[in-house]
Amino acid sequence: MLYYLFEYLAEHNDFWGKNLYRFLSFRAAAAMILSLMISFFFGKMIIERLQKLQIGEVVRDLGLEGQLQKQGTPTMGGIIIILSIMVPTVLLAKVGNVYIVLMLFATIWLGLIGFLDDYIKVFKKDKEGLKGKFKILGQIILGLVVGIVMLSNDAINLELKESVANEFQYEILDDYKKTVRTLNGETSTYVVAKSTLTNVPFLKNRELDYAKLLWFLEYEQAKKYVWIVFIPIVIFIITAVSNAANLTDGLDGLATGTSAITGITLGVLAYVSGNFIAADYLDIIYQPHIGELVIFAAALIGACIGFLWYNSYPAQVFMGDTGSLVLGGVIATMAILIRKELLIPILCGIFVMENLSVVMQVSYFKYTKKKYGEGKRIFLMSPLHHHYQKKGIPEAKIVTRFWIVGILLAVVTLLTLKIR
Repeated sequence: MLYYLFEYLAEHNDFWGKNLYRFLSFRAAAAMILSLMISFFFGKMIIERLQKLQIGEVVRDLGLEGQLQKQGTPTMGGIIIILSIMVPTVLLAKVGNVYIVLMLFATIWLGLIGFLDDYIKVFKKDKEGLKGKFKILGQIILGLVVGIVMLSNDAINLELKESVANEFQYEILDDYKKTVRTLNGETSTYVVAKSTLTNVPFLKNRELDYAKLLWFLEYEQAKKYVWIVFIPIVIFIITAVSNAANLTDGLDGLATGTSAITGITLGVLAYVSGNFIAADYLDIIYQPHIGELVIFAAALIGACIGFLWYNSYPAQVFMGDTGSLVLGGVIATMAILIRKELLIPILCGIFVMENLSVVMQVSYFKYTKKKYGEGKRIFLMSPLHHHYQKKGIPEAKIVTRFWIVGILLAVVTLLTLKIR
């Protein structure tokens, strides 16, 4: 909102620094600072309010060291994260940008689902919270919205060489002007086109067109029916990452710190995807106007770091599903929007490991029980972080080591750009 105010003032008044707001880097830095301030100052007020309302965590005794000491710690602290993301984004980003609209919708929608889940646990004294099928339904709805908007909204597009767009018969949007650019001594005409292209890690000039997955149809037909594969893939990614973040939120600061690291990586990926020179140099798909997501990523980073101030060991507040579902959902949605969803196994490696550990544990237990009459386990306990707790490793050390692995995975994710 402030972007449009400053734009109006710049056109009608001559004041110092009138063009500063137009720099993406300035608005991103301002968003991060504002997000941190909201987390620090309003976070303390929200925690005190949660304590007065006696909104405390209900802990099940799993035999883990220090677990029962967390009984009564304020939960639903995800409200702090949501507030710290929403306010800077609304104030400093172009709120008319379709990418920003989708990210704000994802934040609010998943926040409501998580809040309802926590509300049932705390106030209705139901440890199970919102039934799993309703959580999944909410995530499916978000995936449907993101997938349909990406396929139908002309503002979500790619800028490609005219020769490439014509060769693959992509829908060229006539409302957008052709652009002539000279790079490395080569002059080419670029057009704005609709396509379901996405970047493939490690491989140069090997983009994936989801329409090609319908190999049994002619390409023209496949483009018409690409939603058959594209929308289910979007739904699967959002559901999987959102639930994986929820599983990861089992130790003080684990999900928060991991999400901050992932947010930094996504911010870099959004910037290079929205900068033509960087995108051309790295040989990735250039997406006009996607750079605004850097503002959202900056707000996400500030929200996570600010919340970590109170959520680090020993935690003064837990985010609850109000926060964990949001963090996983917005990370997945942003990765899809910037066409980097194939990097999620690396980028969200911690979330993936946590999720896989549960799947492996449950599957192996059921298999061995059916075959031998007695269930066996791969891990001492799942998710994975509880396995290390059972081995006697202090909670703070487990979290720190997971952060280190997360940083390593973030570096590998960014290296895939150069490897291309």
